[in-house]
Amino acid sequence: MFTRFRSMTATAMAAALGCALVATAPAAMAQKNKKEEAKKGSSINPSKGFTPAVKKMIDASNAKDAAALEAAIAEGQGTASTAEDRYWLAYYELQLGIQKKDQVLQGKGLDAMIDSGLAPADGLAAYNFYSGNFAYGDKNYAKTVQRLEAAKAAGSAEPQLDVLLMDSYLQLGQVDQGIALAKAAIEARRAAGQRPSDELYVRPIRALQTAKRNEEVLDLMTLRMRDYNQPEVWRQTLFTLLQQSGENKEIALDTLRLMRATGAMLQRPEYLEYAGLATEAALPGEVVALIKAGKASNVIPQADARLDEIAKAQAERIGDEESTLTAYAARPQTLSNPRVAGATGDAMVGYGRYADAVPLYKAALAAGGDKELWTYRLGVAQALAGDAAGAKASFAEVSGARKRLAQLWTVKLDSAVAPAPAAATTS
Repeated sequence: MFTRFRSMTATAMAAALGCALVATAPAAMAQKNKKEEAKKGSSINPSKGFTPAVKKMIDASNAKDAAALEAAIAEGQGTASTAEDRYWLAYYELQLGIQKKDQVLQGKGLDAMIDSGLAPADGLAAYNFYSGNFAYGDKNYAKTVQRLEAAKAAGSAEPQLDVLLMDSYLQLGQVDQGIALAKAAIEARRAAGQRPSDELYVRPIRALQTAKRNEEVLDLMTLRMRDYNQPEVWRQTLFTLLQQSGENKEIALDTLRLMRATGAMLQRPEYLEYAGLATEAALPGEVVALIKAGKASNVIPQADARLDEIAKAQAERIGDEESTLTAYAARPQTLSNPRVAGATGDAMVGYGRYADAVPLYKAALAAGGDKELWTYRLGVAQALAGDAAGAKASFAEVSGARKRLAQLWTVKLDSAVAPAPAAATTS
């Protein structure tokens, strides 16, 4: 009896996806904003009584004298009488917060500037983004959405904006809105020739898992493979597919074969389940080759009592099977029987004779065999034989239980191996 590795690591997916979390940046307003505001001073005029305090704030800020700036702000609070006065108080509270690295004070100044209605239009993108960023750090997701939507509308190009906004919608339970935003951001970045942040995939995937929207989980995981085509990510995706395959051993075997083809068999239990399924399917050549590959990659220990026992028994079953396959495959009785033709194609694949398997799968189809099964395996043989165009044409015809696997094979064929994901961008 084979062992299901997936039942041994029931929490593996949640743990793996938990690795990529949004990091709230310790935001600080750039000094260039200070210069821009100074240029606009003539259009936001302080009252006569507030002018001395403003001058002191300007001098202290230019001198980077936090104590003097704090004193000037305190003085100004007693003389501010107009909306313009209060705007400049807020602005210099922001500057003081920057100098002191005090995010609470920065946030207070930003909010007062935004809420005044006097902030220059070309500063609103930055002000709203940083205010939203602080709100996200405080877990005030409703305010985060309000500020970041305003920043987006004002033309903010901050790389973390979409991630923070998406996650805020998810945290508020607005899953559909968060996922729609994530998908739009993903496609916009791809259209611009950029690789989307992995968080735009990971956070929605986790939300969909929590909601038990399993098909949508796999939809987004399939999209993710276009940009994060590494063995670890393939393993996460195919592990999820295995979890959903239930008791269908043939689907499980096909899933494990794709895991092997993508270099995603990274732990011993995968090999143990694969070996058990291939043994039950009477594919000794595939079992022996699999265990040999696992040892070559050092995933299977060189001395492994259980897998060594399986390999020895299957090697004995091979006998002269491989040497007689060519003649057997050409027999009319083989080609006219869909199950026999397909099974012979499976044996050819097990021995690595992918091109030789192609006509056998075509014969199985021509003889009226299971269209979904043999079309899918025809595509796999074509892919492994290097016929990408033929494989994609075959996969495009697959429907039913193997449609997702066909989609993933097509992603594999379309995607070059990507570099390791970059660290999350912070602002």
